[in-house]
Amino acid sequence: MSRRVVPTLPPWLAHALRAQRGPVPWNAVLRGALSAGPVLLVAVLVGRESLGVVAAIGAMLAGINDRPGSRRVSVKRIGVPASAGAVGLLVGTQTGDHVGAVVLTLLLTLVGLLAGGLSAVGPVASAAGTQLLVASAIGAGMPLPDAGWERAVAYLVGAGWLLGLRLLLPTPGSIAGDFRFDGEREAVARVYEAIAGLLDAVGTDGATARRAALTAALDHAQDALAGPRLRRYASSAAERRLHTQYAAALPIAEAATALAWAGDAVSGRASAGPRRLAAAVRDNTHTGPLPAPSRSAPGLRALDDALLHAAEAFDRGKGSDLHTRRHGVGDVLRTVFGAGGREYGLRVALCFGASVGVAQALHHTQWYGQHEHWYWLPATTVFLVKPDLGPLVSRVLCRAAGTVLGALLFAGFALVLPRPEGLIALVAVSGALIPVATRHFAAQTAVVTVLVLALVMVGGEPQASAGRIGETLLACAIVLIVGHLPMPGQRAGGVRSRLTAAGEAAQAYLAHVLRESDTHALHAGAGTEAGAGADPDSRTARWTLRREAYRALAEARTAIALAAAELPPLARHSEGADEVAATLERLVDTVTACAVHLDDTGRLTSRHTERLAELLDELDRERERGHLRIPELRVAG
Repeated sequence: MSRRVVPTLPPWLAHALRAQRGPVPWNAVLRGALSAGPVLLVAVLVGRESLGVVAAIGAMLAGINDRPGSRRVSVKRIGVPASAGAVGLLVGTQTGDHVGAVVLTLLLTLVGLLAGGLSAVGPVASAAGTQLLVASAIGAGMPLPDAGWERAVAYLVGAGWLLGLRLLLPTPGSIAGDFRFDGEREAVARVYEAIAGLLDAVGTDGATARRAALTAALDHAQDALAGPRLRRYASSAAERRLHTQYAAALPIAEAATALAWAGDAVSGRASAGPRRLAAAVRDNTHTGPLPAPSRSAPGLRALDDALLHAAEAFDRGKGSDLHTRRHGVGDVLRTVFGAGGREYGLRVALCFGASVGVAQALHHTQWYGQHEHWYWLPATTVFLVKPDLGPLVSRVLCRAAGTVLGALLFAGFALVLPRPEGLIALVAVSGALIPVATRHFAAQTAVVTVLVLALVMVGGEPQASAGRIGETLLACAIVLIVGHLPMPGQRAGGVRSRLTAAGEAAQAYLAHVLRESDTHALHAGAGTEAGAGADPDSRTARWTLRREAYRALAEARTAIALAAAELPPLARHSEGADEVAATLERLVDTVTACAVHLDDTGRLTSRHTERLAELLDELDRERERGHLRIPELRVAG
């Protein structure tokens, strides 16, 4: 009997068709409905339509950044990019009003170089770079009668209105009786659930995926609790208790990772304790008695000790360190001027500058007729050239399809909707759809296209669906051409920089654990107890380094997955990176197992040292191939 062969889609096409899943974020939908539309309505009522359009744009871009998470995180996630956008409006307005086409192109190209380099720092910096570029193009090209500072203020008002809604409107956490927390408590509870899931998967093929899920849960909880604050430490008893509950999960996670490394299946009793702790966090109650796992192995003994510590810490709730390391200006500059930042910045500068130059040429030759929308071309290019939004060809396909769909939908709406009230209602509906549409770039593009075209008409311009489609297709062509041009230096700089950061973090973690091993040996030689060297400060530093190593690995994995989904001419530059990341993950898992065993016995077994040596030798071979640059480190025999 012949077996049916199912065709496999190429990675670049499969990524374009993939969408995120999950429940509808109804709170974000409500905020979206109350953001751009009402702001625009107020501006129309007071006769300041032009400023209302700018404010609605600020609210729209803030809505794109209104992702799941805590209120504290939303302040940085929405506020920082909005501030960058206001600066972009000022820069764009001043340059657009006072310089010619050639100088304008050169200046905006430099802005693209700066914004691209900063985008390599992280997601918030990337969103800030996006809004800086989009707003600078709007400021330089949108024909508005208002001064630059008025536009910037209106932009901040629109974004600030959405941020205010995010901070003040009720959420599931506040409905449960604790207004201060809307995402933090759930994030910490999911950490304990992820630990339980890992313990259930110990000894199975799913353990690796469960460990990755635990890393993601810890990253999310750490971000939710470590957002901007007026004081450095938690200021309320409830917040200190939540910090304690998060910190108590770290030794439990460490023990679970060590058990997964050992590979010996554990009983279901082992995961019952973390699940009860998850329920205690979620319901804000006491833990009650926790089922104790067997103490037949170092990992199980560490798990039992960590559960006992958690039970005590939950009741005490004195607050604890979140085990994060602060990154200073030097770290940011190294990222911006590193391989990833240089490649990112140059790519963005070339695409943005080329699109500005082409748009200016078309604009001054009157290709647009009476419709001065030249800023659409560079603004569209910004979203197409951002690697963190997906692989290049996936972004282009989704952007083109979404724009065509959105423009056709708006053309139909424009025929039947009254003006301006019907258009304002359409802006409000589009704002409500953005939080759902962000799950797929094509859907997000379609919704944003409808919203932008509605704003253009409210501002007094005629229906412009055909022009929007034409400029988007032109932007797609520019980005595809520039994206495949040969670049100075090594390609896949973003992947290489992330891998290098992960390697350095793994090295720091390994070096710390080896120093702990030496301390244990000194105590053993002095005749003291084997565990005497594992002082609390050393363990705290170890957990911080462990968190940083796994976080860096997760970021590297994300960059590698995006690079692998590019077209073959681009994807080949990151070949082999996935194997390096897998080796680093095995190294960090082994170091975690070593740390747990050291705490229990005060020494490492030959299995631990031999495994460390094997993995370091493997990394040496990868270093010789040029995939990774980390200092050579050996395990003493």
